[in-house]
Amino acid sequence: MDNLSTGAAILWWIGVAALFVVVIPLVLALSVRILRRLREIKDYAADVLDNGVRVTENLEPVPALLDTRDLAASVGTGLRRYVSAVGGLLPGGNR
Repeated sequence: MDNLSTGAAILWWIGVAALFVVVIPLVLALSVRILRRLREIKDYAADVLDNGVRVTENLEPVPALLDTRDLAASVGTGLRRYVSAVGGLLPGGNR
């Protein structure tokens, strides 16, 4: 073996050692952090979906509000007629 191939072999082993000591642990550490964030995003998305379903459950009675509004308006009309009739029956009331 000559000096050139010996130097190349040493540099190759240094590169392999750097790969195993620095690069692979760094890639694994970054992968773990990314996977942890992805799990958090998945949990947040499930939470948003769950709460969204709960909101829609609470919105089911909204169409009944239209009926309530209409009934309140009809009660107001009847109440005015009642007050007017009672006012006419009372002493000093309008007849």
